[in-house]
Amino acid sequence: MRHVQSRDNAQFKHLRKLATSSRARREAAETLIDGLHLFGSALDAGVRPKLAIVAERALDHVEVKDVLAEQGDAVLLLADALFDELSPTDTPTGLLGLIDIPAEVEEPITGDCLVLDAVQDSGNLGTLLRAAWATGVREVLLTTGCAQAWSPKVLRAGQGAHFGLRIREHCDVAAALKTYPGRIVATRLDAHTSLYALDLRGPVAWLFGNEGAGLSPAVSALATDPAIIPMPGAAESLNVAMAATVCLFEQVRQRLQA
Repeated sequence: MRHVQSRDNAQFKHLRKLATSSRARREAAETLIDGLHLFGSALDAGVRPKLAIVAERALDHVEVKDVLAEQGDAVLLLADALFDELSPTDTPTGLLGLIDIPAEVEEPITGDCLVLDAVQDSGNLGTLLRAAWATGVREVLLTTGCAQAWSPKVLRAGQGAHFGLRIREHCDVAAALKTYPGRIVATRLDAHTSLYALDLRGPVAWLFGNEGAGLSPAVSALATDPAIIPMPGAAESLNVAMAATVCLFEQVRQRLQA
């Protein structure tokens, strides 16, 4: 176990760049996961962190001790103040992991797919990934303009979803869906068909857009089935993560009843 107490340490400087810079994460193809839950999710998915980073104050935590025992020599002990500079939360857990960002797989999409167009909020993006994971949607396409999927904040919001998904960033969605065999559904307030009137038992590519602007015209035009989520209340619209969750679980409901 190596002990670092200085901000001038080269390894700490590298980790701090990964914690704060999307460019650094892209160039290094590395990122940080935060907390015991994500550490466990990574291990369950066969992803072993290259390095466990632990705060001095967490050394006596029983579960942290178990993680460190499995990590062997691949452990970095940081002074508490240094650790807190790396953590994506206001209440740091005391444990981080360094992992490789997986290479993207460019294969034709034939099953269910979630397309996210310029979704910029890290919490929304992580929640959307978690909803996809929970409903069995494995493919996720992100256009340029989305928050970085593998940022520590999105990873934390995803709660392990990343390790069960195939995520493509900066994706040319029109090209990816050119030969898509199923419905391409976009929720729109001007649509005339209710979500609940669509047959969602076959493969579906779901299109969801930016928190304020919605779908870009180019991505919206890809939809074969515009649909509206009925809202009998006074709300004008739903948060993008809420809307996606409603849609994905309606698909689950239809398939369970089929």
